[in-house]
Amino acid sequence: MSHQVSITGQITPDQVPMIAENGFKTIINNRPDGEEPNQPTSAEIAAAAEKAGLAYKEVSFAGSELNQNHVEEFADFFNQAEQPMLIFCRTGNRSTGIYEAAKRMDLLDD
Repeated sequence: MSHQVSITGQITPDQVPMIAENGFKTIINNRPDGEEPNQPTSAEIAAAAEKAGLAYKEVSFAGSELNQNHVEEFADFFNQAEQPMLIFCRTGNRSTGIYEAAKRMDLLDD
């Protein structure tokens, strides 16, 4: 794979500085706010990413609601974003799904 991508489960704002220290340049969030109590909001993670000097994008969707618009929005940001990048959702499954869908549709630059 030519992409420098890691996919993980939910991150928290206090983990963002460590993510930056580990060399990541971009974070993509595929998890909508409010899925469970005490889940950090996208705005909280975005603020932590900005403070750490990381690019941040939310392309969130419920697990069964992935559609063409999500995949295209993800791919558009992915292609212009600096790598390595960390992509997350609750467990990593959604993020894997959208990344793989974008690859299958040849929407991701090499």
